[in-house]
Amino acid sequence: MVQNIKQFIMTFGRGFSFVGNQYHLDAFGVDQYVDLLFFNRDLNCLVAVELKRGPFKTAYLGQLSGYLRVLDDYERREHESPSIGLVLCKDMNRAFVDYIIQDYNKPMGVATYKTSVDMSSELLDALPPIDGLKALLESDGD
Repeated sequence: MVQNIKQFIMTFGRGFSFVGNQYHLDAFGVDQYVDLLFFNRDLNCLVAVELKRGPFKTAYLGQLSGYLRVLDDYERREHESPSIGLVLCKDMNRAFVDYIIQDYNKPMGVATYKTSVDMSSELLDALPPIDGLKALLESDGD
């Protein structure tokens, strides 16, 4: 399958050079692997390609966005243009993809949470008593 996809990408034009498959990226000790990585001489940029067997899922864009961030920060050379990405999937609803992708540059964040079981006693002591929190949540905001 990978060989067929490589051949398919090469039909896009003469400017594509194959860099690798399952190309290893490491940022902050997190290993990631781009399915296929190319360099396009005409665009002067890395091209990451993710291969998906099933229909399009919005999560694929997040995965690809992460790869592009790492490629630009750790792999891209100073004279190169920002990396671009392509998700190749078996099926997609074009209207849905167009809708989802139009605002993909919106700011996003990631956070973690802890339950009271996971909190240190110092943090638990800093929180208001549970009755106080319940009263605050149940108030009309006065």
